[in-house]
Amino acid sequence: MTNTLTAMIDQHAEQRDAFIERMLQSASGLFNLFSVYIGDRLGYYRALGAGEWVTSTELATRTQTHERYAREWLEQQTVAAILEVADEREDALWRRYRLPPGHREVLAEPESLNYLAPLAQIAVGAVYPIHALLDAYRNGGGVPYGDYGVDLREGQAGMNRNLFLYELGQQHLPAIADVHARLQSDPPARIADIGCGVGWSSIGMALAYPNVKVDGFDLDEPSIEEAWGYARQYGLTDRLTFHARDAGSLEVLNGRYDLVTAFECVHDLGNPVGVLRTMRRLAGDRGAVIVMDERVGDEFTAQGNEVEWMMYGWSILHCLPVGMAEHQPSAATGTVMRTDTLRGYAREAGFQDVEVLPIDNFFFRFYRLR
Repeated sequence: MTNTLTAMIDQHAEQRDAFIERMLQSASGLFNLFSVYIGDRLGYYRALGAGEWVTSTELATRTQTHERYAREWLEQQTVAAILEVADEREDALWRRYRLPPGHREVLAEPESLNYLAPLAQIAVGAVYPIHALLDAYRNGGGVPYGDYGVDLREGQAGMNRNLFLYELGQQHLPAIADVHARLQSDPPARIADIGCGVGWSSIGMALAYPNVKVDGFDLDEPSIEEAWGYARQYGLTDRLTFHARDAGSLEVLNGRYDLVTAFECVHDLGNPVGVLRTMRRLAGDRGAVIVMDERVGDEFTAQGNEVEWMMYGWSILHCLPVGMAEHQPSAATGTVMRTDTLRGYAREAGFQDVEVLPIDNFFFRFYRLR
């Protein structure tokens, strides 16, 4: 009995110590993520992007920030192994730092598919309404999307921007042969992009298919205002129209579209069945309906799949509370929307089946609703 008890105590101590280590590693990652937010928002990484060695005074001058803050940030980034220092023994004001070549693409090259600086911004946005979030957990309500502020909106858009601009129309939609052919043909195809956010998905499709006309719909007015700005920037206002309204309220649009899309938004909806029903009506008998959502496992497991650690994180902080605030009674889906869940929503909305498309993406799964 004594040996058994001793072994049990040792096992519990080992488990405790391993968990303490994990907690400390998590805290390290948290501090690093928020330090990346500071560096991104203040332009530090852009100033370091050329790869040259700079002092804290030079960095502060280039970014119009305070030298003492810039120095502390540079030292923290070095200890975090994000930056390199030329000579750690040099006087603090003369010490020189640089962004390593392998880190530049991730933090200082916004056009790269490996650019991850917006991850820090969306993380800041996700915890912005933390006290309202706690109230929602207590009373069963939700937290409206607008309460998460500009960092959530811009961070989410930044994370998806390059996927939509450089992969959606070049790889993913071309993998759907009949859709690809229709988008290339005449008369010009029409696309309804539901939950378009700041418009990168709409812009990406318009750039990839020069004949199409795209209507983007989103209920968030600041997102739509931003989308119009990007459309003007890319010279696409003749083929792009953005609407800060529910597409379901426009009966005249029924059957008008050759393609109806919903990219990474169905899981956020309080009433996904109603929105999918609208998408079916917009597509009519001839249009295609495509949904892109998170590539989570087919069922819950204790280990989760490769991306569920992240998806559950977004869900407890943002996606589930937003869905709970949007519509009552809410479907309360959360970020981890499994294939069978979407299939159930689709069939209730009037679709016969949901096909998982053979499109390879680490984070997302593509569905065709038939």
